[in-house]
Amino acid sequence: DLGLRRSLLDGVPISWKDLVDTAGIETKAGTDLLSGRVPEHDGECLQNATRAGLVCVGKTHMSELAFSGLGVNPITATPPCVNDYDAAPGGSSSGAGTSVAFNTAAAGIGSDTGGSVRIPAAWNDLVGLKTTATLVSLNGVVPLAETFDTIGPLCRSVEDAEHITAAMTKGTVPDLSNASLAGRHFAICTTSSLDDVEPVIMSGFEASIKKLTAAGAKITELPIPQMPEILGLSAILFPSEAYAQWKTEIEASPEVMFPEILERFRIGLKHSAVDYVRAYKRMMQLRTEYEALTAPFDAV
Repeated sequence: DLGLRRSLLDGVPISWKDLVDTAGIETKAGTDLLSGRVPEHDGECLQNATRAGLVCVGKTHMSELAFSGLGVNPITATPPCVNDYDAAPGGSSSGAGTSVAFNTAAAGIGSDTGGSVRIPAAWNDLVGLKTTATLVSLNGVVPLAETFDTIGPLCRSVEDAEHITAAMTKGTVPDLSNASLAGRHFAICTTSSLDDVEPVIMSGFEASIKKLTAAGAKITELPIPQMPEILGLSAILFPSEAYAQWKTEIEASPEVMFPEILERFRIGLKHSAVDYVRAYKRMMQLRTEYEALTAPFDAV
């Protein structure tokens, strides 16, 4: 309506990964397996963002069916990386990151199952948010492994990420103007997460920790022994669920796929239903242990 500002983000142009349904526009998740797939309705997160006034400026390239952290896709196209035009941009939300890094969109909407927002954000000097599972609706989103899939923004600041996420969920942005870190207790996970970190990245991380401490937060280093096992379980859970989702389409036309992605999907064949169920049950046990271990802290 003329004269009505829908939200703080009304009129802001953002891009959408090509696995969020767009009414009347082909949505093929970066694969010729889904050529000609034209949804009748926008995905729910896109509907919510549109109601908030955000403007969809286009769909972005991605790893085929969102199953690669590199962002390479010779089937459709591989977007450039802002730090090296000839290098892979990170995936699977490759075009989402590129669209923001090269200033063609104020933010890009991607998906993250095992790193697909965070990797292109890191490789293109952006902020990427993996949202909590189920926070952003997956209705009208082409799945990879629905148990673990999430939708999240790639943008230039944490504040932008908060506003974009609120728009997609019809949520509200908290007012932090009088917030304080005094008395807050944070844990640093010292298991797995800090392995092989480049010195410049570690320097930035340590500088951030000093700022939190100076602002009144208490910081505790915390070993989380469940980490290596839980990371290992993903090698069973992700490909098993992904192949179960797409087996029919893949095996009907495997020749149209990027061979490296095809091979990754077929890893799911190596695991039985018993393997998957045992891995899933173990994951839930480890989650319970993690929650108990981290309960005394405000955040990790």
